[in-house]
Amino acid sequence: MAMSKEPQALLWMKMRRIGGYGAAISVLPYLLIKIAWTLGFFMPTEQMGDASWRAINAVTVVIAMIGILLALAFSMSWGERLPAWLVAIPIWMGTGLLVPMLLLAPVLGPAAMTRDKEAGAADVWVYEQFFVMISLVGVGICLPLALAGYARTCWPEAFGTSMDYRDLPGNTLKLQQTLAKFIGVGCILLGTIKVFWAVGGTFGIDPARLDERDVWWRLLMFSSGAWSFAGAWGVRVLTSDNGTRRFLPPMATVWISSGMLFSYNLFSAIRTDSQFSPEYALLRVLTTEAGMILGIIMVMIILLVLHDRRRVL
Repeated sequence: MAMSKEPQALLWMKMRRIGGYGAAISVLPYLLIKIAWTLGFFMPTEQMGDASWRAINAVTVVIAMIGILLALAFSMSWGERLPAWLVAIPIWMGTGLLVPMLLLAPVLGPAAMTRDKEAGAADVWVYEQFFVMISLVGVGICLPLALAGYARTCWPEAFGTSMDYRDLPGNTLKLQQTLAKFIGVGCILLGTIKVFWAVGGTFGIDPARLDERDVWWRLLMFSSGAWSFAGAWGVRVLTSDNGTRRFLPPMATVWISSGMLFSYNLFSAIRTDSQFSPEYALLRVLTTEAGMILGIIMVMIILLVLHDRRRVL
């Protein structure tokens, strides 16, 4: 048995290192572009020279640097000594942002370039956007690999088959199931609204701004809706009495879905151009806040499930 586990452990470590180093390298083009924008160089538009935009870019520079440090932490043994919350929170948001973007990149990248050129962006932005997409796709591929290898070592309860902990004293199964029912209804409702808008539904859209529903906007609406439905399925499976033979797929789905709903909606709430979204202001606020709340409760369910699984192990 010991002989069979050793090659498996080496495989996970190799995946950690390749994914971690790959993610750190992939971030570099994005980091350099953001540094240039913060300092006022190679601006795509005049608007991005404003103090508010430069402040946002400075924040993303810090985030990118944190991402590089975490990627290196995944690759090296010293990273295993970091507090779980210090690793989990930024990676939760990072995977929530990047994995859905990775799936949309082949279409979303060209759509973003077209949208920005129509808005008057400088020609240099086409090249900058290309390098940004390379960074996002590279990190979107490498970071989950590094995370999986790291989590396999530090959080073994996140892997394996389903566990029956109904007889475990002080288990949180009933609380999990109550929260899952609330999340299921909320995610299905939010997902229905988002997909309805993505396929052309006009209820809740300002009639004077119907032409603003471009490919970029429709793809983001559809992605939000699809991940909302995926999250509803995932929490239902995670909190069922019998669970499923394979625990990792629904857990990973809820992890990505919750991170996506929280991160994208947080960005939508704070970005300076959110007023250009064609939804009515009240509906935009309600769907944005709902997405963040659903994301937070979903990750709370993950923590409860993992807590009970660790106690069983």
